Amino acid sequence: MRAPASRFFEVAYEGRPTWDIGRPQRPVVRLAREGAIVGSVLDAGCGTGEHALFLAARGHEVLGIDVVPAAIARARAKARARRSAARFLVHDALRAAELGRTFDTVLDVGLFHSLDETGRAALPDAYRGVLPVGGRCVLLCWSERNPWGYGPRAVAREEIAAAFARGWRALRVEPSELESLAPGWRVHAWLAVLFAA
Repeated sequence: MRAPASRFFEVAYEGRPTWDIGRPQRPVVRLAREGAIVGSVLDAGCGTGEHALFLAARGHEVLGIDVVPAAIARARAKARARRSAARFLVHDALRAAELGRTFDTVLDVGLFHSLDETGRAALPDAYRGVLPVGGRCVLLCWSERNPWGYGPRAVAREEIAAAFARGWRALRVEPSELESLAPGWRVHAWLAVLFAA
């Protein structure tokens, strides 16, 4: 991730970012209930941990990683308060292989769209490096269908397909939404489920 992007998130977590809604995003809840999230989970760019905590409560072994220490501190505090088995670590998802283990599922809610072009190009290989063949990546990211001229750089469906073209098989890429604390916002997103080939 570019240093300016890291600084943006450090500043954002000094308060409460609009994406920190205090619960898991609905598409993640739906996929978990459908059985699309399996086994051990790496929550990449976990923020304050709501997805990791939700999945741990459903019986998954979960490790949440984020580059922002303040976000990880909040996630750990939530885990203690909820007596959750979810674990959290300050770590860069682009260096996921350094974790020294594999996972059955990688969950990415909002990380892919926050990276610059170099980071986006490298992230699929980083995820592939911690998944066995048949492991899956669940991706929820900001869509180019949003009409605003601000926010994270929008992602087109074709960009997801291109980024995950080598070493991946797409199960589905469908329109979705991201919830936000910003009043009146309807944030268009892409929801993708991809398998490591």
